[in-house]
Amino acid sequence: MTAATSADRGAAAFASAAGLVPGPDGHFGRFGGRFVPEALIKALDELDAVYRHAMADEAFQVEFGRLLREVGTGARILLKREDLNHTGAHKIRNVLGQALITQRMGKKRIIAETGAGQHGVASATAAALFGFECVVYMGEEDTRRQALNVARMEMLGATVVPVAHGSKTLKDAMNEALRDWVANVETTHYLLGTAAGPHPFPAMVRDFVRGIGVEARAQCLDLTGRLPDAVCACVGGGSNAIGIFHAFIPDSSVALYGFEAGGDGVETGRHAAAISGGGVGVLHGTRSFVLQNEDGQTIESHSISAGLDYPGVGPEHAWLADVGRADYQSVTDREAMDAFALLCRTEGIIPAIESAHALAGAVRVAPQLGPDATIIVNLSGRGDKDVTTAGKWFGILDDAADAQ
Repeated sequence: MTAATSADRGAAAFASAAGLVPGPDGHFGRFGGRFVPEALIKALDELDAVYRHAMADEAFQVEFGRLLREVGTGARILLKREDLNHTGAHKIRNVLGQALITQRMGKKRIIAETGAGQHGVASATAAALFGFECVVYMGEEDTRRQALNVARMEMLGATVVPVAHGSKTLKDAMNEALRDWVANVETTHYLLGTAAGPHPFPAMVRDFVRGIGVEARAQCLDLTGRLPDAVCACVGGGSNAIGIFHAFIPDSSVALYGFEAGGDGVETGRHAAAISGGGVGVLHGTRSFVLQNEDGQTIESHSISAGLDYPGVGPEHAWLADVGRADYQSVTDREAMDAFALLCRTEGIIPAIESAHALAGAVRVAPQLGPDATIIVNLSGRGDKDVTTAGKWFGILDDAADAQ
């Protein structure tokens, strides 16, 4: 890499952190943009205008901050405990911001997609708080392995719609949510759950979850007197990861590690590692890294983690990988579950299986960084939803648990 290239990339990374990227057309370098039906352009333009106005409105920021303080912001420790937030994950940050945007647009109905169920539960919670009708699309396979969260969503008043085609997981739930939005765009806001999709969703979701990194950066300085050596997060669509990465992008001394779902191993083809094992393509309205075949058709992903079982990644992560600012690696199901058990037995904390991928990655990179390194791991969610899956993995429960 030439000195000029390094400088250019450093400037570009700082521009992203300063809010100068994406540009008006929603691109992070060559990634992002809009690849959607004409029927959605007006809604996206409206959403972009309201989002930009809200982000410049002090009253909006005060109200958003008040809501975040009400639901909790996590413990001040190097294990960034987003699992302690109300509804059990980082997702509540995003849904509260988007609920306020929905209110500004005068819409009364929200739709959402969910894999692990955490975004669905958070969306249902926000709908209850704001008085919105809420419909959540969830792959049929995920409704089975995340039955607890299905029950939570329904108790909160949401309608959960199982999606029974395709891989019956997150990708297919997102497809159905987009179809609903096209049909009901005048009355409905699509409360997208990750930092992906067409512009302005990647930037908007990032802005609503970037408080994770702002808090973690300040907490690390207070606790240790310096910045961390590395920040680790799991990456599916990438909302929790961009949320903690964003505040550190200008800090060249801080390494950023994103850990994708490696499933049975990237070499087997049964994985969900879009950056590590995919190519550039268009999925769900944005250009990014996607799992696809030689004809450019999206292929099915696989992960033990419902929340990471997605064949694409948000465009800002694609850009960070492209310019070399962040290092993205795959973590297999077995590595993630070993890390899951390690945290349970050493700290008494049951993490989400998604978050266990970040833990496994931190265990991997720690020896490379040395004994004096400080690493922040984003514990993006709690694992009560995953007890059945983990119990079967470790031989504590059998398949009959699905029928309970």
